[in-house]
Amino acid sequence: MTSFRFFLLLAAYLVFPFRAFSSTVLIPMDETQKDHLKSYGAAYWVLSKSVSVDWLLNFRGGSFAFQHAPQLENELIVRGISYQVISDAQYNTILTQISDPEANMDVMKLEKVPKIAVYTPKSKMPWDDAVTLVLTYAEIPYDKVYDEEIIRGDLPKYDWLHLHHEDFTGQYGKFYSSYRHYPWYQEQQRESEASAKALGFNKVSDLKGAVARTIRDFCAGGGFLFAMCSATDTYDIALAAEGIDFIEAMYDGDGADPNAQSKLDFGKTFAFRDFSLVRNPLEYEYSNIDMQPQERGLTEQNDFFQLFTFSAKWDPIPTMLTQNHAKTIKGFMGQTTAFRKNLVKPEVVVMGENKEIGEIRYMHGTFARGTWTFYGGHDPEDYQHLVGEDPTDLALHPNSPGYRLILNNILFPAAKKKKQKT
Repeated sequence: MTSFRFFLLLAAYLVFPFRAFSSTVLIPMDETQKDHLKSYGAAYWVLSKSVSVDWLLNFRGGSFAFQHAPQLENELIVRGISYQVISDAQYNTILTQISDPEANMDVMKLEKVPKIAVYTPKSKMPWDDAVTLVLTYAEIPYDKVYDEEIIRGDLPKYDWLHLHHEDFTGQYGKFYSSYRHYPWYQEQQRESEASAKALGFNKVSDLKGAVARTIRDFCAGGGFLFAMCSATDTYDIALAAEGIDFIEAMYDGDGADPNAQSKLDFGKTFAFRDFSLVRNPLEYEYSNIDMQPQERGLTEQNDFFQLFTFSAKWDPIPTMLTQNHAKTIKGFMGQTTAFRKNLVKPEVVVMGENKEIGEIRYMHGTFARGTWTFYGGHDPEDYQHLVGEDPTDLALHPNSPGYRLILNNILFPAAKKKKQKT
């Protein structure tokens, strides 16, 4: 009889694995977590199994919790993630603590698996991209799209779009002075010109401008946009310069409009205003948006920025985007390292800055029904990543606070939206 009862219990356990026990899995995201980056991938994977995830904002570094099931727990073990299995009574105690009006914490319910696209060229560029590196490391799936897919209207298939290290002005990264004799540069130019022609554009700059406006429409319709490094300022420059030729002949075959600066329309941009273009085609810079090394006066040893603390119950969106186990983040350089504060629009939500030198590193905004996030710098764990260097091995940086900011954005579209109260 005892054996028969055991058989029945085992059968029920196998048939109803999500209801076998009343307990909760807690993935702590404070200093006790062995691998913060893979934890985001685990949360994404749990969502893909049609199990909702609670994102516990400001509780132990922005922890995750979900209903226990053996197969879910086994996946955490395989991925090497720190976790605890707690009773529902213990979890209810945590929820009571979070719900206290005096506690700057909240629960954000994650319910949807975001469909992710990365805007990146098909050919291999001599630099890596932090977002694709961390998505791969965290085991979060994504599709690659580029100009052809965007022009033909594929973006509505996705919830979230990342802009790879890109130059939306059509100046090939302004690498002409240093790299124009390199095979990779010449191949990039040939491929870009052929693509522009095939898609019905006379110039690469015209194609990139059309791509930028299509991405703008994606945001307007409710899409989530994330960009780093030069894909931030060149994107806004492309929007402001619609219909204006400010590109010199070595990039587009004809001369530039000498009055281009005065014709810029800052009302079309997401983040920046009143900036000045860098018109010298041989200078490795697009505008004065980017803070220059000589004026920053920082080295790898003292380059840091601070994350803002937001009210979890009143400002859930920036709270989600700043979840971390650290509030001081190591700085890192890029073609666009940091944003000059006085050129950022006043309605932009600043989430990370170096206040002493007037630079913003991490910021967020809304556009119609969608949102965007801009993050300065190239690689959070490589202070000055140079062209041709090997990509960062994230297995050496599983607890990177700088990379966590990227992954906060990945999960953001999964949230069941609450109306922002401010």
